[in-house]
Amino acid sequence: MDIERKGLWLGFLGVAIFAMTTPMTRLAVGPAADPQLSPLFVVAGRAALAGVLSVFYLLLTGAPRPRGRQWTALAVSAAGTVVGFPLFLGLGLREVDAMHAAVITGVLPLGTAIAAALFFRQRPSVGFWACAAVGCALVLAFAAQSGSGLGRADGLLLLAVVSGSIGYVAGAHLSRQWHGEHVICWVLVISLPFTLPLMGWTWPAQPVRAGAWVGFGYVTLFSMWLGFFAWYRGLALGGTLRVSQVQLLQPFLSMLLAVPVLGERLSATTVFFSLAVIATVFVGRKMPTHAASSPPFSSDSSPVPSPVTPSRKSA
Repeated sequence: MDIERKGLWLGFLGVAIFAMTTPMTRLAVGPAADPQLSPLFVVAGRAALAGVLSVFYLLLTGAPRPRGRQWTALAVSAAGTVVGFPLFLGLGLREVDAMHAAVITGVLPLGTAIAAALFFRQRPSVGFWACAAVGCALVLAFAAQSGSGLGRADGLLLLAVVSGSIGYVAGAHLSRQWHGEHVICWVLVISLPFTLPLMGWTWPAQPVRAGAWVGFGYVTLFSMWLGFFAWYRGLALGGTLRVSQVQLLQPFLSMLLAVPVLGERLSATTVFFSLAVIATVFVGRKMPTHAASSPPFSSDSSPVPSPVTPSRKSA
């Protein structure tokens, strides 16, 4: 197997791992009518346990220590990916099913591109902004037609997209300076003073189903940790521009996986909106952009990622 093909397969493995995040989070927190683990415990616990694993990994691999503005980028990435995204996702999944959430969060790559354009002071084309507007309109239309109209859960899921987008931009910038595995490990390690005590404080007082612990275990070991290893290695071997296109399959994979994991039903309307969002994200990521100045997390000599590149993270 040649290197590029190996990179594509590793990229697909990473996307498949991330696609399970939504149904497994739903399994862990349970619906509002039958709650299981609290979303706050899932957020803290998955990051804390993955952070402990990260300490050993960083020591074994001799990872470099952060310095200067890298600490700021790590803090921003942690706020978005360790706290914001999983917390808002878990709260939203208490009220809607995994398929619904997969469509709403399907605009995450486009949201990441918008965040990159703003934070790194780049000038996307009119076509890019048009795709962003269409993507938002599709998500809002899907939420509006889903029964009760735009609700609290949709707002929480959109907050998850915003949080993840900002955190992913900061992490993607650091991944140009370090190995990607070291980035996610440092993000988790600097979060330990917050996540470890919070995990203990929110530990469930009542018994929960075994399936909830299975979902929690998955988002801890795979979504929060190992998935990034496969994804970043795939990007390195197969090339970012080529391998990152595999990420377009993630919302659809999440919906398909929700059928056997949660017993949800796949409707024609959900499939239509999911494919429409995927097509919009694909076209938007092809639109040109122009660099305007250096990123806020580093000196002027540091490379500036384009709005396409930072969307590599997906959990």
